Amino acid sequence: MKTLLILTISCFLACIAKAQLVAKPVCDVFVVDILDGKVNGLKANARYDEIKEKLPCFSSTEPEGNASKCGGQIAYKDRDVYFFTDRDYIEIREKFQGKFSTPIMGAARNSLFKTLGNPKIKDANWDAYQMAYGTLVLHFNKAGKVNLVQFSTRSTETLSLCE
Repeated sequence: MKTLLILTISCFLACIAKAQLVAKPVCDVFVVDILDGKVNGLKANARYDEIKEKLPCFSSTEPEGNASKCGGQIAYKDRDVYFFTDRDYIEIREKFQGKFSTPIMGAARNSLFKTLGNPKIKDANWDAYQMAYGTLVLHFNKAGKVNLVQFSTRSTETLSLCE
C-alpha cells in the first residue's frame, strides 16, 4: 500500500517538475511605411527566416515551396498582417492593429492622388500604383474606402497575388 502511494506521488511530482512556463514572443507595434514598402523595416522580399527572427510573434506559418497554397506565408492574424515570402508581397487587412506612416487604411479613393499620384492600373475594386520599390495595390470597399493594402517588390507585370 505504501509502495503504491509513493509511486503515485512520485509520478505526480515528476509531471509537475517537467511543467514550465513559456513566454510568448512579443513584437513592437507594427509600423507600415507605404512609401518605402516596409513593415517594421522589412521589405516584401525579406527572407522567410529573417521575418520570423525580427517579428517572432507570428500566429502561423506555411513553409516555402510548392507544397503550400500560396508559397511561404508568415501570418500575424491578431494584427491582420501577412507576409507571402515566395511571392514577395505583404498584405495588410482591414483590422490591422498598428500604424501607417501615411494614413491609408480607410482613406477615400478620390483622396489618394496627392499622396500616390495616378494609378498605373485601375479596376472597379482596386488600384495598382507603381512605386520606387515595386507595386502598391489598394482594394476598396463599396463605400470607396481602402480596406486592403498589398505591396510588393515586384512590378505590376510580374506581380503574383494569392487568391
